[in-house]
Amino acid sequence: MIRVVIADDQALVRGGFRAILAAHPDVDVVGEAGTGREAVDTVTATQPDVALIDVRMPEMDGIEATRRITASGPCRVLMLTTFDLDEHVYDAFRAGATGFLLKTVSPEDLVAAVRAVAEGDALLAPAITRRLIERFVSTPAPAEGRRLDALTDRERDVLRLVAQGLSNAEIAAELFVSHGTVKTHVGRILTKLGLRDRVQAVVVAYETGLAQPGAARS
Repeated sequence: MIRVVIADDQALVRGGFRAILAAHPDVDVVGEAGTGREAVDTVTATQPDVALIDVRMPEMDGIEATRRITASGPCRVLMLTTFDLDEHVYDAFRAGATGFLLKTVSPEDLVAAVRAVAEGDALLAPAITRRLIERFVSTPAPAEGRRLDALTDRERDVLRLVAQGLSNAEIAAELFVSHGTVKTHVGRILTKLGLRDRVQAVVVAYETGLAQPGAARS
C-alpha cells in the first residue's frame, strides 16, 4: 500500500487528487494539508511514502516544506505546479523533491507518477523537467567540478547519460552493458556523492559542468 499526503491550498485540487488516487486499491491518502506548515506537520504525523506538495502555499512555501520533509525522513516529494516553466521548480529539486507534476496532469499519469516515486524512481523523462534544470542551473564553479573526483570514468559516463534523461535500460544500450550493471553504477554514484535520488544527481551533473545545457534528449 502506498501512503500519500496531498498538500495544496485549493480544496478542490486536494479533493480531485484524493478522488483519483482513492480509486486505486494500492494507494491510501492518509492526510491533506492546506499550508506548507500543515504539510510538514501532516507528513510528520502520518509518515507517508509520497507527498504531493504545491510549490506556492501560504504560511510556508512548498520548497521550504519539501526541504524540511526530505531532511527529516524517507518520504518522497512530488511538487505540484500550475506553470510548465515555474522558476521555483529547480529550487524544489535542490530542496530534495523527486519530481514535479502539472496540476493539469491526467488521472492515469498522476497515479503512475505516485507509483513510480514510491518505488524509488524519479520523474526525469519529461523534456520539460530537463529544460527546467538547464534553464535555472547556475554556472559551474571550479570547486563544484572537484566534487566528481570520487567517481570512476564509467560512473561519470553513466551520470552524464542520467542527466540527459535516459532510463537505466537506455543507458545500458548506450554503453553496451547490462541493466543490472547500470543500476549498480547509479547506486554507487548516489552513495559517493551523498545524493538522495536521480533528480539530485542530474542537478549535480549540471552544476559541476559534467552535463551541458542543450545536451539533454527530448
